[in-house]
Amino acid sequence: MIPELGHFALIVALLLALTQAILPLYGAQRGRPALMAVARPAAQGQFVFVALAFACLAWSFLANDFSVENVARNSYSRLPEVYRLTATWGSHEGSLLLWVLILAFWTTAVSVFSRHLPEDMAARVIGVMGLISVGFLAFLLTTSNPFDRLLPAAPDGNDMNPLLQDWGMIIHPPMLYMGYVGFAVAFAFAIAALLSGKLDVAWARWSRSWTTVAWAFLTLGIVLGSWWAYRELGWGGWWFWDPTENASFMPWLAGTALIHSLAVTEKRGAFKAWTVLLALIAFSLSLLGTFLVRSGVLSSVHAFATDPARGAFILGFLAVVIGGSLALYAWRAPRMLTGGSFGWFSRESLLLANNVILIAALGSVLLGTLYPLFMDAMGLGKISVGPPYFNAVFVPLMAPALFLMGVGPLARWKEASLPDMFSRLKWALAVALATGVLLPLTLDGFKPWASLGFFLATWIALTVGVAFAERLRHGEGGLLQKLAALPRGFWGMHLAHFGVAVGIAGIAVVANYASERDVRMEVDSYAELAGYTFTFRGTTRHDGPNYQAARGTIEVTRDGKSVATLHPEKRVYNASGMGMTEASVHPNIFRDIYVAMGEPIGESGAWTVRLFHKPFINWLWLGAMFMVVGGFLAAADRRYRIALRRSEMPKHIAAQGA
Repeated sequence: MIPELGHFALIVALLLALTQAILPLYGAQRGRPALMAVARPAAQGQFVFVALAFACLAWSFLANDFSVENVARNSYSRLPEVYRLTATWGSHEGSLLLWVLILAFWTTAVSVFSRHLPEDMAARVIGVMGLISVGFLAFLLTTSNPFDRLLPAAPDGNDMNPLLQDWGMIIHPPMLYMGYVGFAVAFAFAIAALLSGKLDVAWARWSRSWTTVAWAFLTLGIVLGSWWAYRELGWGGWWFWDPTENASFMPWLAGTALIHSLAVTEKRGAFKAWTVLLALIAFSLSLLGTFLVRSGVLSSVHAFATDPARGAFILGFLAVVIGGSLALYAWRAPRMLTGGSFGWFSRESLLLANNVILIAALGSVLLGTLYPLFMDAMGLGKISVGPPYFNAVFVPLMAPALFLMGVGPLARWKEASLPDMFSRLKWALAVALATGVLLPLTLDGFKPWASLGFFLATWIALTVGVAFAERLRHGEGGLLQKLAALPRGFWGMHLAHFGVAVGIAGIAVVANYASERDVRMEVDSYAELAGYTFTFRGTTRHDGPNYQAARGTIEVTRDGKSVATLHPEKRVYNASGMGMTEASVHPNIFRDIYVAMGEPIGESGAWTVRLFHKPFINWLWLGAMFMVVGGFLAAADRRYRIALRRSEMPKHIAAQGA
């Protein structure tokens, strides 16, 4: 009865979501405190029942209940227990239930930490998030029920997709969804502000920390997905501009623009209409990405034809959320005050230019992702839009934005002096130019894209140093005391920018100076790559819990000294018969040695083997982690809490006066 209990919990959660959506919004519109007070308990109750449903589904997987169709299709009795748990969100139905669970978690967090908000604003925010929950829960219950029974029960399962049987996939989807769904908070604040007509700086102040946390989680989710693909897929790449990757990258670009625009709106009262629009776009792209990936439309644009009900629901829900929010924006936006004025060269103007470039880059990714799907859906033929398009369009668009990243934080609000800025940054500019020109000459030849990457990375890193040096000139005490006194927001912003510099440096090296070879290797034969010697010692049979593998042994030496012994595998999974390549990687901070086995050749024990030398690739992950930590630090800045307390003061003063 556990699956039936889970199904019942989803029905109760839907009823609570309807209550959470309708009564508080109506109460806020009519000024009825009793109805507005329903928002918090309804949201928290919905979370309890969604969590119960998720626990029931997880139990079904862990207990190998193959009478549940979802379990039979996505699990296997010999699947390791940890992967039986992750199989809970490895299917379409399970991943949507995880989406709803995380949305309920975010809503509960807002209900707990929003005591400082005016009651009508809190009711509207929680009510809007309830409307989103209603859509997802209705979608689950009507077209994607994860608890559907399979009678008679299957004797065993079909196994989890072997690609997903990696520990990186244990944490990648939850982190990615924490980012996707986190933008629902900014969306809800924006819609609440539009509904109330109070489009002042207060809503930006309230939503800024929530948005920064969501952005940090999305960054973490994307980098974990990239790292997983690099290790698991066996082709040695870290980003292929695949539509699935783009589905998460597009809301990240919109979210990056949003957190910068929120800063301007809060500090200067400017960009109000633009910031609201970015909040709507960021979450709309999160919805679009989620449904593109989970509807099957990316593997075939005709996937809706195999399940018309599911396809119609998806399209209808997207139309209501995206179309409705944009229609509300078009109605309310003309009433927004423009806010403070600023000069042509100021922090506001630089952030605006950066935002425009980010949105242009986002548009190029959106076009390259959706245009092939549109052409196929219209019966106009299949076209492929891959790395050549994105590298030719996206990279040149982003270069100016990265340059402005170094200037913007050092410019003054409202009005800045260009000669003064040049004077402060001339040495940083000179060193960055010299690095961009000279550093490639010390490597394997001068390459323009590498030169640009080195220039931008050095420029951003040096401007971060300039920002710290200028702040540390003031204040009392020693160096450590001054560093400790800097606000977390300052640390977070510049740590994230420094992470971008580290990541760009890694990309510049690995994209231009990586090397690889596909070789035929007999037992005890060797091949050379990038100064390393790879000696193949043959294969042995290895039996895993749910697969059989040929495990290779490859000794890696450099100048006669042992570097590593790698053990790549070629696996065949028992239930599905699917073959998989399991690469073996020897990492360090300056390079990865990466080996993947291809296919056996004849009966002599020879194999095709792919050898990779990936210089500085780990700087990509390191830079991204700096960005993640910077995001969380910025969100934890105590100045946000002080500002929120100040926004609460009129309510207390009014209460005292009464």
